[in-house]
Amino acid sequence: MRISTLLSGLLLVASPTAWAFQPLVTDDTGTQGQDGNQLEFSVDHDREESAGVTNSTRTLPFTYTRGLSDTLDAFVSVNHSRLSSSVPGSDASGSGNPSLGLKWRFYENEASKMSFALKPELLLPVGADKEAAGLGTGRSSYGLTLILTRETGFGAVHANLAAGRNRYRDTLASPDPDTSTVALSIAPVWDLNDRWKLALDVGTEWEREAAGNKSRSNFVELGAIYSPSKDLDLAFGILRRSDDATPGSTVYAATAGITWRFK
Repeated sequence: MRISTLLSGLLLVASPTAWAFQPLVTDDTGTQGQDGNQLEFSVDHDREESAGVTNSTRTLPFTYTRGLSDTLDAFVSVNHSRLSSSVPGSDASGSGNPSLGLKWRFYENEASKMSFALKPELLLPVGADKEAAGLGTGRSSYGLTLILTRETGFGAVHANLAAGRNRYRDTLASPDPDTSTVALSIAPVWDLNDRWKLALDVGTEWEREAAGNKSRSNFVELGAIYSPSKDLDLAFGILRRSDDATPGSTVYAATAGITWRFK
């Protein structure tokens, strides 16, 4: 079973996006600083109903980030997913695509409180059996995200423009099934006090298959971040996503995560 839209949704909801500024899909320009470290872990669950079929995914992503300089981070991410479906024989579980990447904040203006960063990312391939089960892509995939952060009187606004390519194994049953994606999102974050932040995250993604088929999906997320200390965050989010490739289909997702920064 290769479910391109399901995998695309998984990548949107739970992989590089959930390894961003938890619990948001949209990332920020913040880095860990020289020799800084960050550990991120979350539990993500989504449910999709379409044409009488119910699919659910539970994903456990883990990310370690290391500050190489004040403006440059390197990170590695792994995840484990369990796919459940009302279609007999479609259940699966296992690790997805490991990810390697960098985040470089290349511009920062203290007067305007604006900064820009670039985040290139490489997703390593999974085996043929895992790809067939919908757990990941069988060839190396990649992406690049341009990130904007602007501090405001109420908190901050983050915006992302991302492009990537999901690459699958070329088989007789599905020759050259690669897909290209472009995504745009924006997330205002409100600082309620020293411990609590609230966020709204909205975005859209365009996908084009090698055969020329096109689709578009949209999402909206409400998130909350509680920081019991300056180095520890607890994040919670609820997300809704719709996809025009499967009319009438809507994905609802929930995430809970923890972020720990240390030196």
